[in-house]
Amino acid sequence: MSVLMEHLSKTYQSPDGEVCAVSDVTLNIQDGEFISIVGPSGCGKSTLLSMVAGLETPSSGAVYIDGEEICGTSTKIGFMPQRDHLFPWRTIWGNVTLGLELRRGKSTEQLNHVSELLSRYGLSGFAQKTPSQLSGGMRQRCALIRTLATDPRILLLDEPFSALDYQTRLSVSDDINTIIRSEGKTALMVTHDISESISMSDKVVVLSERPAVIKAIFDLSEFRGVSPMERRNHDRFKQYFNDIWKELDLGA
Repeated sequence: MSVLMEHLSKTYQSPDGEVCAVSDVTLNIQDGEFISIVGPSGCGKSTLLSMVAGLETPSSGAVYIDGEEICGTSTKIGFMPQRDHLFPWRTIWGNVTLGLELRRGKSTEQLNHVSELLSRYGLSGFAQKTPSQLSGGMRQRCALIRTLATDPRILLLDEPFSALDYQTRLSVSDDINTIIRSEGKTALMVTHDISESISMSDKVVVLSERPAVIKAIFDLSEFRGVSPMERRNHDRFKQYFNDIWKELDLGA
């Protein structure tokens, strides 16, 4: 077992009193799985992700990695936010090695690993370029390589393609999925895009309106080994989309 969220709840204090964002969420994520979380806007998706990342403390419940409770941030977890947050004044090499620099861990072996990642995913020729010289899709690949540079076991993705236009999203989601699968990482992604969740995931977890509880889990194991672009043309894709839409109850 890679990640266990056990009876996670989160309550915030507000001027109007307590606000419960997440209520009693339990979820197992196995090694190598790619899980997407979808739900109505403001339902607590990002709060759930922040608790797994150790950025938010649960009001009750706990997060475990391989049976060990996570209290605070962990080197086992890498976080990829909505925007790439590449520093414009640093080269691509300077950006993708930033995590190692902050951890004071720039060993020859680690730097060779980053160089290999850039080469493997078509960015070695841009190492001395600046972010402004790259397309949006290339910047997202750089952001993921920066996260992978510290060799986390688990990747958390908070709407990583939301800043991209539709065509770029299709291409980049295919790229990012390939990288995550090739590197053998466990991934948990929050997204508003149902099609995106179906095209990339092994399972889709549907949350209710706030306070978030799990309404349904869709097992997409029949798509294992099928690329995101191929999934979108699969006969069963539309059926999964309709079933998830009904669970979300967004058409009401």
